[in-house]
Amino acid sequence: IGGTNGKGSTSHLLAAILQQAGYKVGLYTSPHLVDFRERIRVNGKMIDKAYVVDFVEKYREAFEPIHPSFFELTMEMAFLYFAEQKVDVAVIEVGLGGRLDSTNIISPDLAVITNIGLEHTQYLGNTLSKIAGEKAGIIKPYTPVVIGEIEDKAVRRVFVEKAASQHAPIVFAENRLGDFNSQKTPSGWTFQCEAYPDLVDELGGFVQEKNAKTVLTAVEELKKLGYRIPKDAVYDGFAHVVELTGLMGRWQKVQEKPTIVCDTAHNAHGIRYIGNQLESEKYDRLYIVFGVVKDKDLQAILPLLPKNAEYYFTKPSIERALDEKKLAQEAEKYQLWGTTFDSVSEAVRAARKKATENDFIFIGGSSFVVADALPLFVNPL
Repeated sequence: IGGTNGKGSTSHLLAAILQQAGYKVGLYTSPHLVDFRERIRVNGKMIDKAYVVDFVEKYREAFEPIHPSFFELTMEMAFLYFAEQKVDVAVIEVGLGGRLDSTNIISPDLAVITNIGLEHTQYLGNTLSKIAGEKAGIIKPYTPVVIGEIEDKAVRRVFVEKAASQHAPIVFAENRLGDFNSQKTPSGWTFQCEAYPDLVDELGGFVQEKNAKTVLTAVEELKKLGYRIPKDAVYDGFAHVVELTGLMGRWQKVQEKPTIVCDTAHNAHGIRYIGNQLESEKYDRLYIVFGVVKDKDLQAILPLLPKNAEYYFTKPSIERALDEKKLAQEAEKYQLWGTTFDSVSEAVRAARKKATENDFIFIGGSSFVVADALPLFVNPL
């Protein structure tokens, strides 16, 4: 499962549905938020700590001379673990791009590409078409591919041409479900379509409307391939994806009164959804704890953020983090005003101290900001 945004949610939803259909499901995703072992799960259960330690001890001598990346080692661990666990099916999230990503070593039953946005341009190219070309690298010979949200005709053409060259059946999710209506609810979404009336999704982010179409289309393609997926498995998967797979950080409400929400959206495509969703929420005052990593396109991201908020600019605890003072300087150009804090925990603490029960605190800008924030809340898992 590749794409710019929504890969994680789509992977977790498909894994949850397949679990509820009775399959033993391996799930490989990245990055992790609280525990490294989140990346590798079987039927929602994280890989054993002992297995991680044993894997490193057992294969260290073989790996060290060839200098594999952290991601490559983790993927190798996941594939070996899934094989030893004898999973029936594995849901594999692409790390970066597709064509050259180490996950692309597999020959899947189905490929899914969620959407295309400008991100990692230094690696994938500086146009949507170039990025689509890299993502399209996961389209394999004679293997069906589901394409989610596509807004650009040139991007669509890239996928159609790649699929044709591979003799791969291509399915666009937007055309497959007929009338599809969505209603936002306090606890998530309710979707209406002919095949799945009154489908309740516990994930509350605005982006989930698009993800749901992609997931449902993927389910129909898997059924054509012989997978047995009863309707109740689909309903259960959407309704209980967090409990079934441990998904975190997707418009995740970690506190009420004041409402505190974390989200891992970290590029213009994702932040646009966040901005729209924050505008739709009801609150007295809005506080935003925000930090990014150095390679982000601030000129694309910052104009999408609400101007009616008080900002707590910060930086996640990784080397690639952008200095919070530099972030605040850039933000001021877009009339985004606030205070700087050199750690996420300090920023969150200050926002919580200021907010009253009818206010709203949003924490985001980077997966790594959310990773630093989640342990501050009681049982965010």
